Amino acid sequence: MARSPKNIAIIGSGLVGSLLAVYLRRIGHSVMVFDRRPDIRTIEFSGRSINLAMSNRGWKALGEVGLEDQVKEIAIPLDKRAMHINDKPVYFQKYGKEGEAIWSISRGVLNKKMIDLAEQAGTVFRFNEKVWDVDLPNAKIFTGESEKSEWKEYKFDLIFGCDGAFSRVRHKMQRRSRFNYSQEFIDVGYKELTIPANEDGTHKLDKNSFHIWPRGNFMLIAMPNLDGSFTCTLFLPFEGPVSFQNITTKKEAQEFFKQYFPNVRKEIENLTRDFFKNPTSAMVTMKCYPWTYWNKVALVGDSAHAIVPFYGQGMNAGFEDIYVLNKLMEQYGDDWDTIFMEYQKERKPNADAIAELSYRNFVEMSSKTADPMFLLQKRIEKHFAQKHPDKWVPVYSRVTFSDRPYAEALAIGDMQETIMKEVMVIPEIESKWDSLEVEQKILGLLADYEE
Repeated sequence: MARSPKNIAIIGSGLVGSLLAVYLRRIGHSVMVFDRRPDIRTIEFSGRSINLAMSNRGWKALGEVGLEDQVKEIAIPLDKRAMHINDKPVYFQKYGKEGEAIWSISRGVLNKKMIDLAEQAGTVFRFNEKVWDVDLPNAKIFTGESEKSEWKEYKFDLIFGCDGAFSRVRHKMQRRSRFNYSQEFIDVGYKELTIPANEDGTHKLDKNSFHIWPRGNFMLIAMPNLDGSFTCTLFLPFEGPVSFQNITTKKEAQEFFKQYFPNVRKEIENLTRDFFKNPTSAMVTMKCYPWTYWNKVALVGDSAHAIVPFYGQGMNAGFEDIYVLNKLMEQYGDDWDTIFMEYQKERKPNADAIAELSYRNFVEMSSKTADPMFLLQKRIEKHFAQKHPDKWVPVYSRVTFSDRPYAEALAIGDMQETIMKEVMVIPEIESKWDSLEVEQKILGLLADYEE
């Protein structure tokens, strides 16, 4: 389909904004990216990030513009979880089939790389230039040093809001009639911590594992970096008996780590230092609709669908937005009304589904992964899936190692959970979990659903 070059503004130079710029430049559009922040390539990263987990959807979007190999150079494959339960040896859970892995990438390192790649493609970046207002019908933006300073006006053909959960572009869309919006903060916050490399630059923990210390309503996770360090994230309630509110001194922090995370005791000095140095951040699920305004403005990534990070799909979902948009641009050429309408119609149900899955996964990671019956259930599912790969794909694999719709994964996951509830109450399930009886039971229940 024929496409005429457009003059396009992208608000936000994060991962989604930078990759979208690469896509748009590749098909001949003129692209200018605005960001209120300085160029992150010139400053130290802030210590407010959870390492990214790149999976199939993200790699597919990068592969479409030939960037997959370059990004893999700055990533580490993780093929399993390493579970750290107090008073037990570390045990490992494979993520998927042989060769399936998520990839750990530092957000700061990847963002710098993506800006470099977008610049090389011909994108113009305007850092330290805050967008104060957006004229939606006319695709104009207004920037300035402050709300009261003299503003500069820019006119574009199209505007893409890639400016995150608290998007200025979406804020302007919210003021229009019939715009639906909701945000929900969870009562758990997060803080970034670090486990440094050994003196020889090697990793102190298994470097090809996603490390989890599940502790009920809180947990610690760790993901490896190329320099031998681990980026750790402590998820902890804001208030309550064990909470950020109740850890106010170095001694209290040391006691907290000693009591709940004894196998990282050697790192307590580093963890305690980071605990007070790095900010405590909140997590929000944000939903809205519509995502587009006429044929002029569209929201992409977190500005349309911010989610909590417990499925590692925030970036992957944003990259998938771009992949879908690109396919629609190929199909409909200059018909931006149809492109935008089809984009939001396809992506909205999937964004809602991954929001729900992400919240549920926090409960699973923090509480259930230490529960023997939950672990047995997962073992039964995996055993059955290996024998009947055409009949049972675990929901985690559907989300992480496929590009099937998130909404489909949620629906099938709910059906599988209903089946497994019946399986787990079979008498003496612990001793017969891999028996023909259990296999026949699952097959029978699946047949009932297919009818």
